[in-house]
Amino acid sequence: MTVLITILIVLILLTLALLVFLVTSLSANRREISTQSSSIGLLQQQLEAIRTSQASLGQTMEKGLETGRQSVDKYLLSSKETLEKLQNQLGRLKGDSERMLQLGADVRSLQDILKAPKLRGQLGEQSLEKLLREILPAGSFELQYQFKNGTKVDALVKMPDYSVPIDAKFPLPSFEAMIKAETDDEKGKKRRDFQRDVVNRIDEITSKYINPDEGTLDFALMYIPAENVYYETIVKYESDRTDILRYSLDKKVIPVSPNLLYAYLMTIVMGLHGLQIEKQAAQIRQNLGKLAGSFNDFLADWSTLGGHIRNAYNKYDETQKKLDKFTMELDQIRTKDEGEIIGKSVTGNPA
Repeated sequence: MTVLITILIVLILLTLALLVFLVTSLSANRREISTQSSSIGLLQQQLEAIRTSQASLGQTMEKGLETGRQSVDKYLLSSKETLEKLQNQLGRLKGDSERMLQLGADVRSLQDILKAPKLRGQLGEQSLEKLLREILPAGSFELQYQFKNGTKVDALVKMPDYSVPIDAKFPLPSFEAMIKAETDDEKGKKRRDFQRDVVNRIDEITSKYINPDEGTLDFALMYIPAENVYYETIVKYESDRTDILRYSLDKKVIPVSPNLLYAYLMTIVMGLHGLQIEKQAAQIRQNLGKLAGSFNDFLADWSTLGGHIRNAYNKYDETQKKLDKFTMELDQIRTKDEGEIIGKSVTGNPA
């Protein structure tokens, strides 16, 4: 009996322990479930935030893709226009290149033509003629002027009391050879040849064209048709044996480039204007002299006329006085006769 009671108590205790355990486990599970529910809610909130962020990101990416697509379209359109312009420019460039090639061929052809010394000389003469015609008045220069000894100069600038000869035949072949020289030794040799030709030309100008007996001044001009050629002619290098500028001036030959010749011709033009003004002033003085003589004659005639007018006035005044006296006497006589007539009428005597 005691054993049964003991067993029963043990069973009851075990049941109570089981119940306590179950209640405790249930409470723990409930707390865990509550915690898990809170975690699930938080997780859901995070998932919702992620979903919202993804939606916003998607919209942003969609807008970015649309903007990028528009930019790409604009870029492609701009690239297309640029390519079209580039094609047009390439077409024009091709045409310009063809024209440049043709121009180069024409220039080479012109160079070949100018290789003839006579044609080069004619080119310098034409340049000189153009300058003279553009600056000087007609009649103040003469082309291919021939002196009495039969020598012809390219141009002669004529002034009232003197003239200036101008030579345009410059040794360009030796200058071109000097420019084309590649080595220093060859360049030095070609420069000496060029200077020798220039010296010979200076001597020829001195002997042929400076002719004071025919009215020229004691100097002449050597026309060099290009500025770079003029510079290379007058410049003095250390290796040069001859100072061309000093030599030419000693020989009374003045080298001039187109610019210097222009300045010289403008000086002549001003001198011609001065001479014209002087002639006009002399003519004005002559006309003033004639006018003064005519004015003196007029003064003499005026004085004579004044004398006649004064005499006529005096005669008029004298005659007026006589007329006044005659009028007064006539009035006196008429008054007297009227008085006598009135008196006789009053006394009854017949008139």
